Amino acid sequence: MSTHEIDSIAALPLATDISWMAEIETFWVATDSEELNDLQRDGATAVIDLAAEFEAGKGLENSDLRARVIGRMSDIQVRDFALGSHNADSAGWYWKMWRELLVTAPCGFIAPIASVFAALAYELGDSALAQRALDRALADDAHYSLAILLRRVFSAGWPAESFSAMRRDLHPKVVTVIFG
Repeated sequence: MSTHEIDSIAALPLATDISWMAEIETFWVATDSEELNDLQRDGATAVIDLAAEFEAGKGLENSDLRARVIGRMSDIQVRDFALGSHNADSAGWYWKMWRELLVTAPCGFIAPIASVFAALAYELGDSALAQRALDRALADDAHYSLAILLRRVFSAGWPAESFSAMRRDLHPKVVTVIFG
């Protein structure tokens, strides 16, 4: 792996900006929230909206939407929704989106984004970058269950196609939980 690949997912200075971290924190999802399903819906919608901006070439122009996605990814259902949101046609701009979110995510919010990015990198055939993303996830939260699971899957040499199929099968179930 080249130094460029390693550095490509290193945190940018914005990730430690106090006001940026405070904005993201406002979107954190408490598992005991009375509005949990509304927050999950908001997070899933934010993922789709931000992806649409990337598809349109707008990238990271909407900082509120970026903060919303990063913060809402603290919820497992939102994270699982995000994991299944891309397809073969959209994988390229989703990869770009998750990478940009990963390098700006503050501590405490890195693990879910790094795990989703790792899964996508693995599916796209970049297992070295996928492993590096899992390193970032586990450095953020050593017990993050998806990162631990993905490390096992990737280390076992699971074919990317099998992982993609499993992810596609799970997505409709997550959509049902969030949107009914």
